[in-house]
Formats: sequence, C-alpha cells, structure tokens
Amino acid sequence: VQLQASGGGLVQAGGSLRLSCAASGRAIGNLAVAWFRQAPGKEREFVTGIRRRVGGTHYADSVKGRFTISRDDAKNTMYLQMNNLKFEDTAVYYCAATLGSPILSSVGRPITYEFWGQGTLVTVSS
Repeated sequence: VQLQASGGGLVQAGGSLRLSCAASGRAIGNLAVAWFRQAPGKEREFVTGIRRRVGGTHYADSVKGRFTISRDDAKNTMYLQMNNLKFEDTAVYYCAATLGSPILSSVGRPITYEFWGQGTLVTVSS
C-alpha cells in the first residue's frame, strides 16, 4: 500500500484547508486509516481516524468540531477537512493506514499503522 498526501499550505488563522491522501495497492475501504501530525520539536500525535470494520470515526479533543475525516472509495482517497484553523495546528500532517482492524485503544497510536504517506506541511499564520 502506498499513500500520497497533498493539500498542505499556508493559511491564516480562522481559515480552512483540505488535505488529501490517495491510496494505491489496496482499496481504501479495506483499510483502517488515520491522520497524524507532528509539530517541530514535538512527538507525532493522532488527529483523527476511521476504523476498518466498525467504521466509526475518532477525533483528538483538540480538533473536535473543526476537523472532519472522510473517504471516497471511488477515488480511493481520504480527506481531512480542516476549518477554523489555529496557529497551534501548524505541523506536518501524515496520513496512515493499516490492513489490520485496530481496537479503539489502538486507533491513536502510530505503531498501529504500517503504511505512511510522506507528509504535507500546514502552516497557520496568526
């Protein structure tokens, strides 16, 4: 499975941005997928994810109500719609996927995912 992330850029605080992650090698509907981010000097942190069989979506508290994850099976692509962006959302965003079926407690752990995109930089100016 290969993942290709895109859509990052520079945006003012309060603005919106949509990230895309195109998958190849496997139907994205057969994967558990997630978005993580890593700010300079910080550890990679979970943003949001969709579990494989259950299909439920999960969000970090810091992005609830502002970010939305979605998936287009026909385009084999997942998205991260980010609204009302804040300076602290500045980070490199990574899409991730696993062929497994992570339990709820594993959804937010980077080690759960064996496939990673290359990252796309989101910079929010205050």
